[in-house]
Amino acid sequence: MPLTPEQIWNKVIANLKDSISPETYELWFKPINAVSFDDKFLNLSVPNKFFSDWIQDHFQETLENLIGQITGSEVKVIYSVDPNSRKLMLETENEDPVPPENEPTPKPVPETSFNEAMQLYPKYTFKQFVVGGSNQFAQATAEAVANAPGNAYNPLFIYGGVGLGKTHLLQAIGHHVKEKFPRLSVFYITAERFTNEFIESIQKKQMIAFRAKYRNLDLFLIDDVQFISGKPSSQEELFHVFNSMYGAHKQVAFASDRPPKDIQKLVERLRSRFQWGVIADIQPPDLETRVAILRAKAESEKLFVPDDVLLFIAGEITANIRDLEGSLIRIVAFSHVTGTEINIDRAKEILKDIITKDEIVGQITIDSIQKIVARHFNIDFRDMKSKRRTATIAFPRQLAMYLTRTLTEFSTTEIGGSFGGRDHTTVMYANEKIKAKLSNDPYFAALANKIILEIKSGG
Repeated sequence: MPLTPEQIWNKVIANLKDSISPETYELWFKPINAVSFDDKFLNLSVPNKFFSDWIQDHFQETLENLIGQITGSEVKVIYSVDPNSRKLMLETENEDPVPPENEPTPKPVPETSFNEAMQLYPKYTFKQFVVGGSNQFAQATAEAVANAPGNAYNPLFIYGGVGLGKTHLLQAIGHHVKEKFPRLSVFYITAERFTNEFIESIQKKQMIAFRAKYRNLDLFLIDDVQFISGKPSSQEELFHVFNSMYGAHKQVAFASDRPPKDIQKLVERLRSRFQWGVIADIQPPDLETRVAILRAKAESEKLFVPDDVLLFIAGEITANIRDLEGSLIRIVAFSHVTGTEINIDRAKEILKDIITKDEIVGQITIDSIQKIVARHFNIDFRDMKSKRRTATIAFPRQLAMYLTRTLTEFSTTEIGGSFGGRDHTTVMYANEKIKAKLSNDPYFAALANKIILEIKSGG
């Protein structure tokens, strides 16, 4: 006597229960019913298309193998959506109870919105991330997570100020996992959008679908998590999402503008979860890293910007990578629109509204520049103003003139006067010579960066 669809499905479930967690069974398999069987196809009824998509991604081959063993023939599993099919959600503390039989069944979230993941920005990859001393640990842990999601550093919590690369690293994890493990489900979202979806799901009585969406991901990336501060219901839901994923050895990664201990109005058990894994901070980049970021940006956008202009921007925009890259684009755009050359003077003029006079001149004096350069080249500070023209003295003097021209607002005449009464043409010649050297000699450029950093820090 042939087996009925229900008998086949019951046998499948009996075999499957040994290899899946009770939570997975309750949430994903218990709501499914077998509808029909015709030797080639077993038709399963599911609550919504998200169910069928998830089953196909994670268990399709397993189901078909089990059915083949039970029936002795090759059978394909197909799905039909029945919004009125019985659904049972995973019960956890403080969650909404399953609605009684006589109450209307919650409508599933429409397919278009339910499957809509926040898009990963194409350029936010590890390859495009410039590594320096200020972000090296965060980058290394993020890459380790991407290479072994759920196994290394779970959860990962990245924090740092605005515009320092937290979102870039979070999305780079997503890109890498999607490329290396294409069958894993990856989802990136901001905490604000997570909260809004949670509220909407409550209003529309769609909590079952909401929980099914988030608790069965393989990689969950949640940005700006500080947004849930003071939102106890959202914190409660995120707590349960985390527990479900962590218990299933799935990867969770957070980003915030502050460490967990500094997020106000956060329930302690969620704060504790944030601190279970690795906490990595990102600091403002040092001068060398800022220059490298600008060079990478210029190369990726196919922009030509002289190295001395890059040095100038990197020296003045110190705290925020977005402002750093934005200043570069602003200068290039101005040059394209006006047809003018990109140089230091023009950069100063274009950025004058975001670089204050104090930032430009600050405590930097010609005297301090001369002393620091002289010390680096092991010459007498007095030779900066002497008439001696030997190469061992002339070149450091030219570098000091160039740095004075770059880091201060003194005119070429004023600079020349401070270097032993030289005229402005001597200063311009020194400026051009050092610019050429910076463009052609990376070792010298590195030394110049180091000297600039010392000058900026007050010597």
